[in-house]
Amino acid sequence: MSDSLELRLEKENIKIASIAKRSVAFGIDEILVSVLFMVVFYDYFKLYDDPQDMVNAISKIVLQYVLIRFIYQTFFVWYYGATIGKISVKIACVDIEYFDKPKFIPSVIRALVRNISESAFYLGFIWAFGNPVKQTWQDKLSKTVVIDVS
Repeated sequence: MSDSLELRLEKENIKIASIAKRSVAFGIDEILVSVLFMVVFYDYFKLYDDPQDMVNAISKIVLQYVLIRFIYQTFFVWYYGATIGKISVKIACVDIEYFDKPKFIPSVIRALVRNISESAFYLGFIWAFGNPVKQTWQDKLSKTVVIDVS
């Protein structure tokens, strides 16, 4: 499939996003989501003076953090074809069949698999290094590819 995808991308003159750009986008998104999380749960964090108490409290709201990340990834990829991080470095996520932004269900699958990949020591991201079109687990399972739009 990737061979024919490579040919289709080449025929359409579509360039795959570099790992470097994807890494920068990832970092921007992580910072944005972390700040959002801290703003939403600000009152929760200011209750603790002892760092160990704060760590224990944070462990109780990890699910909320994962949920915020899931919603962020799903919404932006579905609605815009890119998260804020991707938009800022001029890359986008597209469906491999139509080369258009992914529909809702593939966006949900992509966000879900992304969270699983992160939980599995980022193995799904590392997968992109051995793939000619740099697809991660979330790209493969949601049938998407990340392209350069600059």
